Amino acid sequence: QVQLVESGGGSVQPGGSLRLSCATSGLHYADIGWFRQAPGKEREWVSCILGSDDSTTYADSVKGRFTISRDSADTVYLQMNSLKPEDTAVYRCAADCSGYASENYWGQGTQVTVSS
Repeated sequence: QVQLVESGGGSVQPGGSLRLSCATSGLHYADIGWFRQAPGKEREWVSCILGSDDSTTYADSVKGRFTISRDSADTVYLQMNSLKPEDTAVYRCAADCSGYASENYWGQGTQVTVSS
């Protein structure tokens, strides 16, 4: 059974940092995507790491501030630095980078709030 569980969200001031984790089970070196959705907005793709070679891609809005990484076959991180209020959203990881995976391949989400 596939399961993805995010953790690490919270509230920080602008300029602060957070590290999100996506712990998976039932997967092994899968493509993992991070997505976010702010209230009243469409879901936005944030970053992706491929299972084949750990290559990474980022949305322009987070490039240079966020870093996606994998430290084992099962856990992917999203290091978020220089956070801005517009980064406030629910962040979810998925076993897919397209955003079209079935709900079974998504985590439940973790809230990130950036506010002074």
